[in-house]
Amino acid sequence: MKALVLAGGMGIRLRPLSHTTAKQLIPVAGEPVVRYSLDVIREAGITEVGIVVGDRADQFRRILGDGRDFGLRITYIEQERPDGLAHCVLIAREFLGSDDFLMCLGDNVVLEGVGQLVSEFRSNRADAMLLLGKVDDPSEYGVAVVDDAGRIQRLVEKPETYVGDLAVVGAYVFSPAIHRAVRAIEPSARGELEITEAIQWLVDTGRRVVGHECPGYWKDAGRLADLLACNRVLLERLTTDITGHVDEDSTIRGPVVVAENATVSGSELVGPVFVAAGAVVRDSKLGPHTAVGPGCRITQAEIADSILLEDATVHGVNGLSGSVVGRAASVRGGGTGAEVFLGDDSSVVIGS
Repeated sequence: MKALVLAGGMGIRLRPLSHTTAKQLIPVAGEPVVRYSLDVIREAGITEVGIVVGDRADQFRRILGDGRDFGLRITYIEQERPDGLAHCVLIAREFLGSDDFLMCLGDNVVLEGVGQLVSEFRSNRADAMLLLGKVDDPSEYGVAVVDDAGRIQRLVEKPETYVGDLAVVGAYVFSPAIHRAVRAIEPSARGELEITEAIQWLVDTGRRVVGHECPGYWKDAGRLADLLACNRVLLERLTTDITGHVDEDSTIRGPVVVAENATVSGSELVGPVFVAAGAVVRDSKLGPHTAVGPGCRITQAEIADSILLEDATVHGVNGLSGSVVGRAASVRGGGTGAEVFLGDDSSVVIGS
């Protein structure tokens, strides 16, 4: 079995950060979002992975390489424009060949269930098997209508009336039958080839399409609030690991990672907190739920529930929370209490 990771979307909901960084490469708890998909793919026993990328292909190649560093073989499949999830299957035909494949959305975080989905597909073969998760508000999702035997009868995108509470999570396993389906459908009203319509074609032509309920945490990290929610959940899984320098005037409480060549002095870190290599934290308080990227500089600041990307600077701001600070961006000032969402190479001064 192969895997196909879809990472060609433009990330409009994460602008301005996504103006310069592919949304799937925005770090959460110290790792690019897409790495969590790659990790669960490897854990499911799949090593050959195709990644569909858009105009940020060079970023993916630089950050992920050929995959050998984390036990995978990666093939990059370039998509000229985002023409829908089914279009990704269409252009990946040569890579996929006649193999079954797992398909994951590169901006979704699914911590448990993908391995079980693959195992269930292998032992109880279907033409398509979808990972489903119960949601409180089905009107915000694509929802699967499932019969008593677990077979999917239809898919409804953001239903206005209640049809069920099982949302399509963003992980699918397909047999080669899907290739005929994606060729059989027409572009939707928004001009895209929709994977939901291809799956519905399988249902309507008598193919066996079943659901598998996700047993653990999952989240689409396509919005700021969801990005921070994923960061909190993933940081909660940390165990303390101090390989950088923490001086005797600093206090560590709870699970904290201080990576090699990072420096913490005169500061309080309240876990879960992640401090990446080369970062400097001085006379500050971090956490809980704060992830600091490589090379960041934090001085005389108090930060919680936030993500700082590589080489960001925060100085003299107390009570920064619920924030994302882009690469080489700067937050300064004497203010107390702030939420910011800064793109790369930008700056803001918080008034005192």
